[in-house]
Amino acid sequence: SNDYCTGDRESVTIDDLKTFRQLHSRCAGHPEYHWTSGIETTTGPLGNGLATSVGMAIASKWLGATYNKPGFELFNFNAYALAGDGCFQEGVSAEAASLAGHLQLDNLCWIWDNNHISIEGNTDWSFTEDVATRFVAYGWNITRVTDANDLPKLQSAFSVARKENNRPTLVVVDSHIAWGAPTKQDTHGAHGAPLGDKEIAGTKEFYGLPPDKTFYVPDGAYDHFRSQMAANGGVARKSWEAMFAEYKTAYPDLAEQIDLMNSRQMPSDWESKLPTYPADPKGMASRISNGKIMQAVAEACPYFLGGSADLAPSTKTRLEDAKFGDFMPPSTGWGDWSGRNFHFGIREHAMGAIMNGMCLSKLRSFGSGFFVFSDYMKPVIRLSAIMEIPVTWIFTHDSIGVGEDGPTH
Repeated sequence: SNDYCTGDRESVTIDDLKTFRQLHSRCAGHPEYHWTSGIETTTGPLGNGLATSVGMAIASKWLGATYNKPGFELFNFNAYALAGDGCFQEGVSAEAASLAGHLQLDNLCWIWDNNHISIEGNTDWSFTEDVATRFVAYGWNITRVTDANDLPKLQSAFSVARKENNRPTLVVVDSHIAWGAPTKQDTHGAHGAPLGDKEIAGTKEFYGLPPDKTFYVPDGAYDHFRSQMAANGGVARKSWEAMFAEYKTAYPDLAEQIDLMNSRQMPSDWESKLPTYPADPKGMASRISNGKIMQAVAEACPYFLGGSADLAPSTKTRLEDAKFGDFMPPSTGWGDWSGRNFHFGIREHAMGAIMNGMCLSKLRSFGSGFFVFSDYMKPVIRLSAIMEIPVTWIFTHDSIGVGEDGPTH
């Protein structure tokens, strides 16, 4: 993919860091997909990053079930999302967590930076529920690390998450905002505003850094990070590329589909498979004609998949051929991980974020609902437009007249 191509420049330079949170900076306060190499998604409003990660975990399950073959485990990645207190207050994260637990997405791990601080002050002013117990009710595995600086405990928590075989994992990490800042640690003054020169100097002293040097990188830091990346991601990438080269020989048709996905292309002849409709005085309801066209698109494009917020019979968006199946945990007996029909439940906002996550993983995702319910989905529709990803949004029942369900529908 060219999504992360940076040409001959480093993704983020020291000069980029110096323009943090400034107009046109590659270091925006909320990082932007496309704009800065290595950013997986534009998270946007709080909670959307968490919900988007559910789509990525779903994509891993689907890709693995569809393309993995004996000796060729191409797709088995886990999805990790780091979130703050505010993310767990947003409704979209609750919708997404509910669906992730229902789908038994054991390849999903959320890390909660639990520092009890938001913009206005201590979160106890507005947020006192037992989040861990709520997630137990969703069907999640819960682990807790009581000190964010305890690296062995963090490693143990992630190891537990990787061993889980039918539940997503929430790692609750108790932390201190602005750790080491002399007067602003554990205060909302460190949440969204600069610490100030005096506080920064004191913090640097706490960490053993020269207090009078700005944008200072200690000797060896670059080499350490580069060697770690080369020994981990670099080795893994080369291994994957070698395996995929062999896969191309063994399964050329499937490999071609993967190449098309990674370059965000549709199969070359997909438009020739679309039905045409002669002029008809009576006409055909657009949701019905669209539903028929979707069947043709699904036949032509093996990675076109999606669902609705419990409205497929009305929006006519179910992929009808039995071979398309339903995306469900195999243990349910109702489908498997290769199914192309998704049941998002009545979770419009989460559905949209999950669609974005699936599309960011190079699938051609679609989702449908009644037009008026797009009001629930404006943040995620906007994010898909900002990221310029080819999500298919389908809305029906958009008549200016009042239907049988009244003006709300």
